[in-house]
Amino acid sequence: MLPTDGRRLRRRMAPTVMLTLVGLVGCREAPPPPVEAPPAGEESLAQLSARLSEPGGYFDTDNLISNETSYLHAVSDLDSLSIGGGAYIGVGPGQNFSYITAVRPEVAFIIDIRRDNALHHLLYKALFRISPTRLDYLAHLTGVSAAKDRPADLDRPEPLDALIQRVDALPPLGMEALEELRHRIREAVLSTGMDLSDDDMETIWRFHEEFVSQGLDLRFSSHYRSPQPYYPTLRRLFLERDRQGRQRSYLASEADFLFLRAFQEEDRLVPVVGDLAGPRALKAIGAYLRGRGLDVTAFYTSNVEFYLYQDASFGRFVDNVGALPLADGGVLIRSYFNRFRRGHPRTLPGYASTQLVQTFDAFQEAAADGVSYTALMFR
Repeated sequence: MLPTDGRRLRRRMAPTVMLTLVGLVGCREAPPPPVEAPPAGEESLAQLSARLSEPGGYFDTDNLISNETSYLHAVSDLDSLSIGGGAYIGVGPGQNFSYITAVRPEVAFIIDIRRDNALHHLLYKALFRISPTRLDYLAHLTGVSAAKDRPADLDRPEPLDALIQRVDALPPLGMEALEELRHRIREAVLSTGMDLSDDDMETIWRFHEEFVSQGLDLRFSSHYRSPQPYYPTLRRLFLERDRQGRQRSYLASEADFLFLRAFQEEDRLVPVVGDLAGPRALKAIGAYLRGRGLDVTAFYTSNVEFYLYQDASFGRFVDNVGALPLADGGVLIRSYFNRFRRGHPRTLPGYASTQLVQTFDAFQEAAADGVSYTALMFR
């Protein structure tokens, strides 16, 4: 856990870097309209999310859970670099929660090209609201009954391994109890004030049904790609460890869970629909952060850069990063899939992915040099 007092990274306004790699920048589109300054007064979560978002796009997976078994290896680097406070930006589902508990930011933005990801995070937000403990949270997430299975000493929360074993042994909720749970989730989702259609609510229920039907055995899946044997289960993701062998997921301790629950209750996690290389969302986030005097200390991109290179939009992403207020010493967190090959010095045996942490300075220098995707991963 990283304290933020006295360790807040200094503000640095990073210049926009022009990418010189041939074929990645291509023809520039007409510049988008300027991002307006935040309105006076406090915005609700729903208002802020809507104002920062841009039209959604498509990706061929629901991304209900991560396929990055190595995701917690980055936490060791965040510790060693004393990354803390400020603003966090990330993509995708629940792995962000573990980075947020490590960084302890003042605000977090989860940006994803899929609107479904924002709906997924509304489900998570509702589950945090109705779940006072880790046991309740896992029971509500997976649709099992924890009513009669409480630790004997609630003042001494059990280790994560024991908690997972406890949840694995719990019976599924009956139909009536499951309907009651869905009612509570619905009320919590609607209390956010988000503009949700009937289709949006159906998507949220479809996601929850996947967690209920598969429980902690749920695996990452794609609509058009064959499942891979190395894709982790939800259980394994929760039980994964950092490079020092410590359990560091957001459920590793009751204290981490309660921090994140309060973070959600205070509406400090903002789901945003947007493309990392898009014309609006990241720029709007940057304008908002400047208005609050906050800098980005950590930006988790998963392996999105791989796809940005493929569709020749990486240069626009570089420009968008350059438009953010970046903290001195702030970092990008990314995942590199070398599929068990030991070519990368940061790869640990038995892992198909490698988690990499790179300073914003190093990223912008590499982008200015026009490096390839693989070269960027090795900088």
